[in-house]
Amino acid sequence: MLNDSSTIAAISTAKGVGGIGVVRISGNDSLKIANKICNVDITPRKAHFSTFKDKKNITLDQGVVIYFPSPASFTGEDIVELQGHGGVVVLNLILKSCLSYGARLAAPGEFTKRAFLNNKLDLSQAESVADLINASTEAAAKSAINSLSGSFSNKINDLLNKLIDLRVFVEACLDFPEEDINFIDQGKVDKKLKDLNINIYKILDSAKQGQLLRDGVKVVLIGQPNVGKSSLMNQLARQNKAIVTEIPGTTRDPIKSDINIQGIPIHLTDTAGLRNTEDVVEKFGIDKTWESIEEADIAIILADVTVAPAKYEEIIINQLPKSLNKIFVKNKIDLLKQNSSITYQNNEPQIFISAMKGDGIILVENEILKIIGKEKSSSNKEDLFMARSRHIEALEKVKSALNNATLNLQAPELVAEELMIAQKSLSKITGEFSSDDLLGQIFGEFCIGK
Repeated sequence: MLNDSSTIAAISTAKGVGGIGVVRISGNDSLKIANKICNVDITPRKAHFSTFKDKKNITLDQGVVIYFPSPASFTGEDIVELQGHGGVVVLNLILKSCLSYGARLAAPGEFTKRAFLNNKLDLSQAESVADLINASTEAAAKSAINSLSGSFSNKINDLLNKLIDLRVFVEACLDFPEEDINFIDQGKVDKKLKDLNINIYKILDSAKQGQLLRDGVKVVLIGQPNVGKSSLMNQLARQNKAIVTEIPGTTRDPIKSDINIQGIPIHLTDTAGLRNTEDVVEKFGIDKTWESIEEADIAIILADVTVAPAKYEEIIINQLPKSLNKIFVKNKIDLLKQNSSITYQNNEPQIFISAMKGDGIILVENEILKIIGKEKSSSNKEDLFMARSRHIEALEKVKSALNNATLNLQAPELVAEELMIAQKSLSKITGEFSSDDLLGQIFGEFCIGK
C-alpha cells in the first residue's frame, strides 16, 4: 500500500478545448471534497447531474459527478470524477476548488503509480497505459491494449513460475547432497532448461517487435546533392515534405518526417547532400547530416544511376559506421527507361527506382521491413505486446543466464546462481523487484492526470 495517504487531484483530459473535461480526485478525502463542491447526494457508481461551486459558493460549472469507492477503482482508492465542460479556464477553476478543500496537485503519472502500488496493475501494464496514450499507429495501439490486458505479464509470469520450480529443485539438491541425487536426470534439468530457452527466445522476438512498434526505426537518406533524396522522402511520406529542385544543395538542414510502414513507425530524415564545398552554410548542413547518420538504424544511400560512381561516393560509404544497416538505391531509372528491380551485392540490397515516378518504392519499404526483422518475425500481429528497452535488456539477461546454466550443467552451484539471476531479471519486468529510482523514471514520463 501507499505510504503517501494524501488525496490528489488533476485535470485528466488533454490540454485544449473540448466538449467535456474531467477533473479526477483520488484518496481518502475524495468523497468529502466532492460533497463540498457538488450540490447533490453522491452515491457509488451512479452518474449525478450537479452544479460545481467553490468555497465562496460561486457556481463554476454544471456537469456530472461519479464516485468509485475503493478498492474497486482504477487506483484502488476512493476516486471521484467531476465531468464538466472542456474549457481550459473552467477546468482549472474546478481543480482549484478541489485543492482549496485539501487535495494536492497530482504528480505526472501518480494516478497510475498508485494503481501499481495498490496491486491494481503490474509495472508492465502500468507502462502500457502511457504507451496506449502515445501510440502513433493502429498496430501500436493494439499492442499496447494487449499489454494493458495482461498479455505480456502472463507470458512473463508463466515463464517465471517454471523458472522458480526448476530453481527450487536445484536448490534442494544442493541442500541435501547426502541423498546422492542425479539432479540432471531425475529433475529433467537439461530438458527444462531447453524449454525455458525456447520460451525466452519467443518472448524476446515478440518483445523486440513490440519495441519497434513503440519506439520506431530511424532511417536516414544520404548521398551527394541532386540524387533524389528529397523526392524519395516525399514518396515514402506520401506527401511533399521536402523541397525538390534541380539546384544542388537545396536541402541544408535535416528534414524529418514520421511515417509508418505496415504499422511500424519510421522516423525518416532527409539530409543535406554530402560533397566537398566551401559554402559555410552548406558545410554546417553536412555536419548535421553526419550527426543524423550516427543516430540512425538504417541508411538509405542514394546515387544517380545515369552518372558514373564518383570517388567521393566511395569515401562517404567507407566513413559510415560498420554497424549501420545499409540500403543502396540507384535512382532515376526513368531516364534510362528501365523497370524497378532489386539485386544483392555482399548481402546488401541494391535497389533500382524512380523516385520521381514512384517506381520501386515498395521494394525500398520491403527492404526496411526485412532489415528490422518484420518479415521473418514469427509473432502473430494479434499477439504482439508493447515492450520497452528495459524489457529487452531484462530478457537478454535472462537468455544469457539460461545459456550459462545450460553450459554448466555439471556444476549445480553455478546452475542455481544463474537461475537466481534469471528470476530477478524477469521479476523486474512486472515490478516485483523495482527500485524507487526506476519507478520515478517510469511514471515521470506520464502526463499529469494519468
